[in-house]
Amino acid sequence: MRILVVHPGAELYGADRVMLESAAGLRAAGHDVLVALPEQGPLAAELRALGARVTVGPMFVLRKELLRPRNWPALLAGAVTGLRASWQLISRHRPDVAYVSTVVLPQWPLILRLRRVAVVTHVHEAESTSPWLMRAVLYAPQLCAHAVIANSRFTADLMTRTFRPLRRRIRVIHNPVPGPPQPTAPRQELDGIRIGYVGRLSPRKGPDLVVQALALLRDRGHDARLSLVGDVFRGYEWYAAELTQQIEALGLADAVARHGYEADVWPRLAAADVLVVPSRTDESFGNTAVEAVLAQRPVIVSDLQGLREAVESYPTARVAPVGDAGALADAIESVASAWSDIAAAAPDAAAAARAHHSVDTYRDALVEVIENAAARRKPGAHADIGPV
Repeated sequence: MRILVVHPGAELYGADRVMLESAAGLRAAGHDVLVALPEQGPLAAELRALGARVTVGPMFVLRKELLRPRNWPALLAGAVTGLRASWQLISRHRPDVAYVSTVVLPQWPLILRLRRVAVVTHVHEAESTSPWLMRAVLYAPQLCAHAVIANSRFTADLMTRTFRPLRRRIRVIHNPVPGPPQPTAPRQELDGIRIGYVGRLSPRKGPDLVVQALALLRDRGHDARLSLVGDVFRGYEWYAAELTQQIEALGLADAVARHGYEADVWPRLAAADVLVVPSRTDESFGNTAVEAVLAQRPVIVSDLQGLREAVESYPTARVAPVGDAGALADAIESVASAWSDIAAAAPDAAAAARAHHSVDTYRDALVEVIENAAARRKPGAHADIGPV
């Protein structure tokens, strides 16, 4: 089949990597895959390497800043430009089925439905604290999809609570998370605590909480150090500046290493003793937390439903209250105090994570949903694939 894949960015963070595995699975199944992106970036090169075609052009991406009243003119202009470009793209390539990655491409499901193209959406976003109206704006386009993939039970439940008719279209497929080629065993004994953070640098992700926890640990007499791996979204450079000021104000310049964005995170995870995922707001799932388990490292996550779901079966994971740097420092201390037991459990936890988040299992499940949606599509109907 000719399959159109639509994705809102070209970097290599969580949802980007999931989409890359989706495209790889479709290519391996023998399908002709065209990926539409709004910009060039490292993701485009990876897609071309696996045999997918890539087209870059105007695309309406619903960013949060566009919802502010002063940005409504830009929102309207982007919507008009995106509508025209997407309509033309479908006319040129005439796909048999389309796979729309994430909810920030709200025009695509409706346009594809109008063009009588089978459409599958993949939802990675879940914020239970958002008002119903905000969730409705994000999830309403999924009502146009023939099938909907949710990356977690949490995401699926939140979509269903928002729009009950979505229930029979949703299938939960946990993210594929490939592990390191050769995991490095944890240190047998700790002569200090090496803390790692991998992810976006943003207020909602909470790296500033890790910096605060580091200061508390050092005040308690621990030789603790922190590695920050990641960068900011465009427009959030102010947060990176604030993070720098915080590190300097707390006298931690010599204890914090900032590495920026790195595509290969495994050497950084291997160099850490414990990983932290200190998000302040809902996460639909926790790829980074699973990566820590795969790397045979203990991980501490915020007490958020999606993150708990990601690590619920692993004895090397711990949960800390949301937004509490003191509790995070306590959790890191508790990991250090139970180090021998955690280090002994790490290999079995990593093996369980490899089985649960197998790339092959993910690809097979995703291809099945897309092929079934294309086969079952009928004008005016959706392809029910069973309840969550």
